[in-house]
Amino acid sequence: MTNVLWRNWAGTETAAPRRTVAPNSGADISAAVRTAAADGLHVRMVGTGHSFTGVAVTDGVLLSPASLTRIRSVDAGTGTATVEAGLPLCDFNEAMAARGLALANMGDIAVQTMAGAVQTGTHGTGRDRGGLAAQVRGMELVLADGSTVACSADADAELFQAARVGLGAFGVVTALTMAVEPAYLLHAREEPMALDEVLDRLAELRSDNEHFEFFWFPHTGRTNTKRNNRVAGPAAPLSPFKRRLDDEFLSNTVFDVVNRVGRRVPAAIPAINQVSARALSARSYTDASYEVFASTRRVRFVEMEYAIPAAELPAVLREVRRIVRRGGHRISFPVEVRFSPADDVWLSTAYGRETAYVAAHVYTGSDHRAYFADLEAVFASVGGRPHWGKLHTRGRDYLERVYPRLGDALAVRDRVDPHRRFGNPYLASVLGD
Repeated sequence: MTNVLWRNWAGTETAAPRRTVAPNSGADISAAVRTAAADGLHVRMVGTGHSFTGVAVTDGVLLSPASLTRIRSVDAGTGTATVEAGLPLCDFNEAMAARGLALANMGDIAVQTMAGAVQTGTHGTGRDRGGLAAQVRGMELVLADGSTVACSADADAELFQAARVGLGAFGVVTALTMAVEPAYLLHAREEPMALDEVLDRLAELRSDNEHFEFFWFPHTGRTNTKRNNRVAGPAAPLSPFKRRLDDEFLSNTVFDVVNRVGRRVPAAIPAINQVSARALSARSYTDASYEVFASTRRVRFVEMEYAIPAAELPAVLREVRRIVRRGGHRISFPVEVRFSPADDVWLSTAYGRETAYVAAHVYTGSDHRAYFADLEAVFASVGGRPHWGKLHTRGRDYLERVYPRLGDALAVRDRVDPHRRFGNPYLASVLGD
C-alpha cells in the first residue's frame, strides 16, 4: 500500500511512508527488507502506536505485524512460550491463561504488540521481577541483509543483549520466546495515603510487597497506593458493576470530563485535584494476575518517564513537588511511581541498578513543554534514564554516560546494520548515525 498516513495513539507523531507492507510471515519480512534495500529505503515496524516518541516513524517502508499473531509453541516444562511479534499483549495473556500459565510481571497497559512492548522497554512494578525484556529467553529477527537469525543467552549472546530492548535498531523482531510460569492470583490492595508517609515508609512498602506503586496528585499531599501480592485464593474479583463504575466510568469517563474542564480553566486544577484525591476510597480484590496488572486507559495524554536510582526517589519527588508549587504549572494528571529490580539487559532502563520510575502525564491538547523540561532537569541530575518510548530531550552524549553498555550495543549495531537500514531520526538522536 502507498500514501497511507500513520499516526500514533497520542497524536504526537505521524509518518508518511513510501510503502506500507502487512507481512504474513517472516519470509515476507525478509523479502520486504531486501526490496527496501534495493530501493534505498529505510524500514521500520510499528505496533499499536503507544510510544510517544518517533521510534516507529519512517519515510520508507512501514511494516505492520497485524497478521503475525501465532503462538508457535508452549512448553510448560521449561516455562517458555514462543509468540509472533504482532500478537497484542492482552491476547497473549489470555492464551497463556487458557493453558494455566502467566507472565511473572507486566505493565499496566496491555494493548501493545509483544514486540513493540519489549523493544521499547515496557515494564511494570516489582520487587523481584523485572520488565518484559528481562523475561525474554530468545528472539528471532530479520537482519538488514534479509537473513533470519535466532539469538539467546547461548546463541549470539551479544546480539541478544543488545536487541532485547533494541528499539528496532538491530533487526525486525519476528518472534519472541518468553518466560512463563504457572498461573497465579494476585491480591490487590488500594488505599489513599499521604505522600510524606509513603516516602518515609518507602523501604518498608517496597520490601513487604511483591508489587508496589503509587500515584501522587500534584497540588496535593495525597497519593493512591497499590500493593499486589500472590495469594492461594480463592479469587474474589471486583463485581462487574464495581469494575464498570471504578475503572470505566470514574477512571475514564469522569476523568476525561475533569481534564477537559482543567484544560479550559487551568486555575481550577489544584481544587479539582484536591477533590479527586479525597474522592478515592480503599478497595481490595483478588483476581488472575494479568487482570490485576492491567488497566484500561481511554483518556488521551502525553507522557515523560524517567528511570532513576531507587535511593534517589524521595529527594527527587520532593523536588518535583517544590517545582509544581513554585513554577506556575497546573497539572491534572497524577504522577505515577513504580519500581524494578536491577537487570542485565544492556539498554534496559533498569540495567545494573535498583530503579524507581517516575512518570509525568499531561492531558492531550495541554502544553507540556515547560513542565516536562523542569522535571527532566531534576531526573537528569541523578543520572536518570528516559523511557525509550516516552517524551524526552536526551541525546547520545548524555545516554552514553548513563548506559554503561551503550558502546557495546552500538558495536553490535555496526555489525548487523552497518548501513542503517532500520534507522530513522529518533534513532539518530539517541544512538547516533
